[in-house]
Amino acid sequence: MSTSPLLPNFWAGRWQTGTGAGMALFDPVRGTELARVSSQGLDLAEGFRFAREQGGTALRALSYGQRAALLGEVVKVLQTHRSAYYDIATANAGTVASDSAVDIDGGLFTLGYYARQGATLGDARLLLDGQRTRLGKDPLFQAQHILTPTHGAALLINAFNFPSWGLWEKAAPALLSGVPVIVKPATSTAWLTHRMVQDVIEAGVLPVGALSIVCGSSAGLMDPLQPFDVVSFTGSAQTASVIRSHAAVAQHSVRCNIEADSVNAALLDPAAGAGSAAFDLLVQEVVREMTVKSGQKCTAIRRVFVPRALYDAAAQAIGARLAEITVGDPRHPAVRMGSLVSRAQFDTVQAGLAALKTEAEVLFDGSQTPLLDADPAVAACVAPTLLGSRHPADARLLHTTEVFGPVATLMAYDDIEQAQALIRRGEGSLVLSIYSADAGFIARHAAALADCHGRIHAVSPEVATLHTGHGNVMPMSLHGGPGRAALRHFVWNPTVTMTPGRRARWACVQAACRPVHMSTGRV
Repeated sequence: MSTSPLLPNFWAGRWQTGTGAGMALFDPVRGTELARVSSQGLDLAEGFRFAREQGGTALRALSYGQRAALLGEVVKVLQTHRSAYYDIATANAGTVASDSAVDIDGGLFTLGYYARQGATLGDARLLLDGQRTRLGKDPLFQAQHILTPTHGAALLINAFNFPSWGLWEKAAPALLSGVPVIVKPATSTAWLTHRMVQDVIEAGVLPVGALSIVCGSSAGLMDPLQPFDVVSFTGSAQTASVIRSHAAVAQHSVRCNIEADSVNAALLDPAAGAGSAAFDLLVQEVVREMTVKSGQKCTAIRRVFVPRALYDAAAQAIGARLAEITVGDPRHPAVRMGSLVSRAQFDTVQAGLAALKTEAEVLFDGSQTPLLDADPAVAACVAPTLLGSRHPADARLLHTTEVFGPVATLMAYDDIEQAQALIRRGEGSLVLSIYSADAGFIARHAAALADCHGRIHAVSPEVATLHTGHGNVMPMSLHGGPGRAALRHFVWNPTVTMTPGRRARWACVQAACRPVHMSTGRV
């Protein structure tokens, strides 16, 4: 019989503990049970109704500037408990300190950014979206788009890899826009999200109902959604398909934001030689993307395209750097990469890796290196594996299967047209990074591939010490991608058309897809 505490849910304005035994959260390295969560017995409709009527009303009564100030207060609360969050991340996510920082400090930075941006909006309670447009000869008949808060709630169904940043990168713009948030964290790493929400709730810095949390099973969670609510999901394409087909979305037009599987790529200029600055930058970035968060990032590099003449040199250079990565218990001072989030994820990665091996050769196999302070029969530790394909045009799984762990595949291309065609076989990705010393090359191929990527990360020698990395999502840039990556655009403030003049008229709510953002350095 487990004695682990059952974490309560903050639901309908009060803490409520679910019934039943609940679902267990574990230390993914030591295998010990840490806590349990349960949503069983909650009145789900009551929680959504409370968020809309109490939290939403209270938030909309404030200006953008006032709501931005609330975000600033949330940052202060979280900063005071920062060390506790690091301890939880180590215990429940198996991350080394630098990886915990990506999640925890990344979340705080994002919150702070929205607080600063919102402060510039001052006393505004609605926002103009673009300039007025004349609709006729008489200048009094014009159209003006404005942004106003939706009168619903935002349901955030989050992934296991970023329990902090995944919460705040969605919650910050929603709260700033006057929309109450209901967060459903992934069960395996729910402890950190729960603790952060608990600290904010107990500090009393937000109106009651503005922030709610439900942990455990998601059964029935989408049933109470109504037309003006928003659901935002981050996770697998399989679960995304279930969400899209739910009656709330398919029949009642609940707005749905999805971020799913993404087989991101990196492209090396064919003019780059082995040992050149562009070549070294690609090698460095591939290793970083394979090992940060143990490769558990939606933006991580999965496919690495290099000229055929550089295939062997790239394999050797990447492998040499991967050989320096020590894997094991993140509490050990010599460990550079911790574990996956659970044994279930361990099994998923192993199965995916086996599938990819049917189409690729193994260029570097880190599994031969012993783990530090970790029992391989218990710990969810997976060492980096670099696969390779000399003929990627003949592959299928390599372009469509995302193994969510420290795995990447090196691919040879014969000419840049073939490289572009192979990159497009990913069917839409969150990020593509291009490595070259030639600004013209970067500009041409960024433009050519921008339509199938949410972000183009251009890396030239000039930005080598300045850029934040292929997979680092910054709040200044839009995050999302087309196709299988599932376009993500937040619609907390839907656009409304108003025609001022002699006869003011209002048109229906519309949510326009946002343009692809291209993030380039000095090119």
